Amino acid sequence: MELYVLAYLPLVAALLAQQGFPTQTHSLPRAMDNITVREGSTATLRCPLDDQVTRVAWLNRSAIMFAGSERWTQDQRVVLVARNSAEYTVHIERVTPSDEGPYTCSLQTLLAPRTSQVHVVVQVPPKIYNVSDDVSVNEGSNVSLVCLASGRPEPIISWRHLASTARDFDEGEILDIVSVTREQAGKYECSAANEVAAPDMRSVRLVVRYRPTIVDVQSMDGRNTGKSLSLRCEAAAVPAAIFTWYKDQQNLRDGWQGVSIANSGSHSLLIFKNVTDDSYGNYTCEARNAMGQSSASLHLYKAIASTFPTQVKGVNKVSLNKAATPPTSVVWLLLSALFILLM
Repeated sequence: MELYVLAYLPLVAALLAQQGFPTQTHSLPRAMDNITVREGSTATLRCPLDDQVTRVAWLNRSAIMFAGSERWTQDQRVVLVARNSAEYTVHIERVTPSDEGPYTCSLQTLLAPRTSQVHVVVQVPPKIYNVSDDVSVNEGSNVSLVCLASGRPEPIISWRHLASTARDFDEGEILDIVSVTREQAGKYECSAANEVAAPDMRSVRLVVRYRPTIVDVQSMDGRNTGKSLSLRCEAAAVPAAIFTWYKDQQNLRDGWQGVSIANSGSHSLLIFKNVTDDSYGNYTCEARNAMGQSSASLHLYKAIASTFPTQVKGVNKVSLNKAATPPTSVVWLLLSALFILLM
């Protein structure tokens, strides 16, 4: 970088000569210093002086910003803040990335001219400027999510699935998901980080469409004649399933023979307000959406009357009749047979 600055010194010398500055300069034999500032803050360019310095100027590449106390630059953000026997200092206010680069302090001393260089590095917080919109796909499809960000240093892009089984992915602007499953649906968070400021984050919602799957059914026995009961059906589906109930092959409508249907999200209830003998039989719950359909059978049956042990406080207690005493003749017959055997 020092050679980059020195390449401009002949032109700088010509400009300085017009103001009475020396046309021959020598850079200090050391590496260029860096000044690191954050975008929007102030960069301070300080040039130490001693009693040997007679003339001094600050240059941005080949352009003179200040020569002595005289302003050359039209940029009002550049301000001379100190010009005395100890230092010659300018501020660049509200720094932008375009201010990054080399700056030169040119000095004329009683002995020989010299220069001192500094390189301004502008850091920019990460900012995501492009991210995929929310996306809906069919289960089994391939999905690519994109996240682009700017910043200095260049931000590192990372992805995270915000779910109960959350996982992190390899770093990169593009997240590829091959043969997506319903478990991979949900919100994905893109993070852009470069340690200049807090990471910038944006999220994308991934919707995975799939055909309904009956996940739960509940049949109830018929020891409720004359009472009310419900048959329950639950289906997982995206988009949400539409439920239809059948008895045998007959499509049941809400209000049919006192039966009502209540649907709520992924659940459907077939409600019997008053169970009769005609209520018993086979029922089918069908769940359907644009991706397909599935069904499950439920049976409402009438229990057959039978005698069951009586349960008391968790213990099965069976009532038994007292055993009858065997007839006396039977007892004597058995004793006689035993006596003959023993002889």
